[in-house]
Amino acid sequence: MITVHHLNNSRSQRVLWMLEELGLSYQVKRYERDPKTLLAPPALKAIHPLGKSPVITDGDLTLAESGAIIEYLARRYGHGRLQPLPGSPDEIRYAYWLHYAEGSGMPLLVMKLIFQKIPQSPMPFFIKPIARMLMQGVQTAYLDPQIKTHLDYLEGELGKAAWFAGPEFTAADIQMSFPLEAAAVRGGLTQNRPRLWAFLQTIHARPAYQRALAAGGPYDLLS
Repeated sequence: MITVHHLNNSRSQRVLWMLEELGLSYQVKRYERDPKTLLAPPALKAIHPLGKSPVITDGDLTLAESGAIIEYLARRYGHGRLQPLPGSPDEIRYAYWLHYAEGSGMPLLVMKLIFQKIPQSPMPFFIKPIARMLMQGVQTAYLDPQIKTHLDYLEGELGKAAWFAGPEFTAADIQMSFPLEAAAVRGGLTQNRPRLWAFLQTIHARPAYQRALAAGGPYDLLS
């Protein structure tokens, strides 16, 4: 039995979605973030030394990293589903988007979250205006333009095919869901980019996505 060590409002939500798309049996062990630090609880370190989510256990295997988990599930249990044909051009795009999501997409959005949180952290009152000015300066001069560049790029890429890896829905689309959901919350993704916006509406309507939400519990990235 596959066990998903599931942290609320995290990348592990897309692992649940992947399992639902494949129709696999699994169980969920839930963990809650610290409400102040938003960090994962220490209990996750008993599962994996880094103490982060997602992590799955499957028999004797313990596997972390959402991209590695999704790729493992596709290869081990997909039987050709949610993957392009081996050796096809779409397979190259598939591999690219599996890695892009965390390698290029998420770092900027994580930085954006951190820089938004720093001025809200406890600090001497006379430091707050300086911290706020510095954080806003970095966001305006660097983060926001970089995020815009990536969103423009993604909008253009979805103009080439119905899905990220080609004409068929694949695990790469599942992997790409989290950075796009994060961008819709704090990265400036709106209906002004109609292809990306339609992508989000389409995946959110999938029955397997809805089942994953029911299995994982509240998912504030959709708020």
